[in-house]
Amino acid sequence: MKFKGTTVRVSIVQKGLVIALTLILIAYVILNKDYGSLLWAVPILIMLLVIPTALNYMSQSQYDDLIPYYEAEAETVRMASIHPNDIGKIVRVEGVVERVLFKSLNRPQYHIADKSGVMSVKMFTTPKEDVYKDDVVVVLGQVIKRYVVVGDPVINAVLIRKKENKKS
Repeated sequence: MKFKGTTVRVSIVQKGLVIALTLILIAYVILNKDYGSLLWAVPILIMLLVIPTALNYMSQSQYDDLIPYYEAEAETVRMASIHPNDIGKIVRVEGVVERVLFKSLNRPQYHIADKSGVMSVKMFTTPKEDVYKDDVVVVLGQVIKRYVVVGDPVINAVLIRKKENKKS
């Protein structure tokens, strides 16, 4: 759904949780005839959807604010040229999506390849557009360590978008 021009999504896990809890609540109310529990349970179910939606909106709007800065500061690099001493560097990479992970959790991770190599690209929010395997993409992001203080360099993406095909 769109809210103030920002695409907001609730993860499938969150939706499943709310559906499961709703079914449990319905069963409880029918079996125990405790209709008073609806007074507190229904608002809680609503909040289980509203809070993640609000958090996703705030995350998306923060990323939107960063995009112009990253576009101005990003240096176009090849995957193989990214090394541990590049941690903190803002980069732009282009490549083909070889694998998509954790998309259902709204924290997608992509394995993106160019002619020089493959790199993991993580997003800590929902991307603006859906990206699938074999899409050619442009990524703006910052080089970080895979795990907070250790690990190989990966790219924390602020923006991942499909590259436009230029027809001659």
